Amino acid sequence: MAATLLTTTSGSRREAEPLSALVYRGPGACDGCAEAVAALLKLGPRPFKVRYVGPGEEVPLTAAGLAEADVYAQPGGDDDLDGTWEGLKGAAGAIRDWTRGGGRYLGFCMGGYLAGSDPGFGLLPGDTDEYIASSGASVRDERDTVVPVMWKGASRHMYFQDGPVFVLDDGADASVLARYDNGTVAAVVAPYGKGRVGVVGPHPEADSSWYSDAGLSNPDGVRFDLAHDLVEETLKGL
Repeated sequence: MAATLLTTTSGSRREAEPLSALVYRGPGACDGCAEAVAALLKLGPRPFKVRYVGPGEEVPLTAAGLAEADVYAQPGGDDDLDGTWEGLKGAAGAIRDWTRGGGRYLGFCMGGYLAGSDPGFGLLPGDTDEYIASSGASVRDERDTVVPVMWKGASRHMYFQDGPVFVLDDGADASVLARYDNGTVAAVVAPYGKGRVGVVGPHPEADSSWYSDAGLSNPDGVRFDLAHDLVEETLKGL
């Protein structure tokens, strides 16, 4: 991985440089979604050196491009999962191999769908489905809205637009961070080989402009602690 460590004269270890994150920005990513994830990572409790990856970006989405990164983040996208997958499936093997070798995959909304397997990178112990199609869902269409979740037992609200639920295999080795109001899984972290995969269906990275542009408000206020918690849980071991 990219971050290196130095040993001080007292024998303790400290990071010599920030962790390195690649954020996908390219076909299939929605306007502003990559930038919101990049801002989250740059300003978090453990700030990252962030670069964009994808067609025409400074880093190609290849095994060589991923090799120097600690985290790969797949942001939200448009509504066409199959179309987005067509543009990304050529990199699926490289993403799987990199994660299996110790990389950290972060997926937000569409990035969560893509962590599944039908279609997707196949990084989860299970698959994904639409929350709006799940039994007892309080939202039944693709409009931008705010949904309640239980995040580690606490009631919170997040920006939402047709995000996934995560359907885990029986006995899956995974930590559920959040559930929607109908009990389905809204955020989860799971190991993948030596790496870890952290995914979320709603948008904890959404800033105030997302809410104002959609005419929405968050009763909890616009806060990023849930997004930071997802990142930190995914980083465990680094």
